[in-house]
Amino acid sequence: MTAGYAVASEVCLHKQVPLRHFRQLQGPRRRELFLVEPEPLISSEDRELLATALGATLYVPATRPDLADTIRKRTARGVCSMVIDLEDAVADHQVEAAKQHAVDTLDLLAHSLDPNPLLFVRVRDPHTVVELAERLGRGGEALTGFVFPKFDAVTGPAYLDALDLASRVLGRRVYGMPVLESASLVHRQTRDEQLAAIAELLAAHRERLLAVRIGATDMCATFGIRRDRDLTIYDVRVVADVIADIVNYLGRADGTGFIITGPVWEYFADHERMFRPLLRTAPFEESDAVPFRQYLVSRDLDGLLREITLDRANGIQGKTVIHPSHVAAVHALSVVTHEEYADALDIMQADVGGVAASEYRNKMNEMRPHRSWARQTLVRARAFGVANKGVSFVDLLTAMIAE
Repeated sequence: MTAGYAVASEVCLHKQVPLRHFRQLQGPRRRELFLVEPEPLISSEDRELLATALGATLYVPATRPDLADTIRKRTARGVCSMVIDLEDAVADHQVEAAKQHAVDTLDLLAHSLDPNPLLFVRVRDPHTVVELAERLGRGGEALTGFVFPKFDAVTGPAYLDALDLASRVLGRRVYGMPVLESASLVHRQTRDEQLAAIAELLAAHRERLLAVRIGATDMCATFGIRRDRDLTIYDVRVVADVIADIVNYLGRADGTGFIITGPVWEYFADHERMFRPLLRTAPFEESDAVPFRQYLVSRDLDGLLREITLDRANGIQGKTVIHPSHVAAVHALSVVTHEEYADALDIMQADVGGVAASEYRNKMNEMRPHRSWARQTLVRARAFGVANKGVSFVDLLTAMIAE
């Protein structure tokens, strides 16, 4: 680590209970669900673990009057990463008051005996990054980093320079998370040029970047689109194409890539459905949870669950969320299944190539092509744990909803 920087969360070592996923599940219930429990998130040195463990990153407006209490309450309910939003969620005439409220909130949280989540501030411009760092007192200890909106080849250098200066002001490393959402990135004519420049820029600052976030709402706005709750973002082809290119440039598993997080799911209330629900009944029947399926469908969470699954299939981990009800869904589907864990261990323990039947006798594991997947799966196992044999996402989700 660079001289003069302290470990970002060493200040949390005095906390009574360390930050970790599923800490709201206690005793026998947790042991019943997990073969391997999630690791505590106490060291900023393991950047890949922290990035993977972001999970459902909950955004909250910086203008919320009970901001500190809200953050404490959400953390107790299982949220492990949050963003205090100074950008789209704050009206222009409220920005200055919102900045001070964010600073006061971080100062207050830094004195808490309970663990804080990984906390970020989404700023409007690079200047605010340094301004907040200079205004923070002890609250700097509670800050994990900053989120940079509309990050591209033009705005990016100023954000990264500001991040470096903020780290020096605070005397320790703080992380940046760029949000890719600009029109120049979306437009087909300029996308490759932008992504190549962004990839080069991010590579030069790799150790100070935690994850790359996708801003699909702004991407949709480029075309005057607002996707319906019956559809996933992958059904919106012009945006799905941009996501595919972002993963192609920035999500490679050869050591040059970054953790890329999924875009926000906007819906959380009942509505008249046009299409059939996206959740099969069978998994819920096996867990004696058919009424719970109806609850998920009524809250549009079946669409969210499908989109999370498609995120993972497309090389994306974690998700931006704007409602607490979405957190459990993201985290339940982030737990490594017993089958995935068995496959990953077999692949990583193989010294040579070749193929072998999986422990579950339902697929072939190819030791070289599947090695990157296996390594990433084991990192996810550290962050979110491994489910016991026979435990499904339905069991995990119902346990979290019941808490």
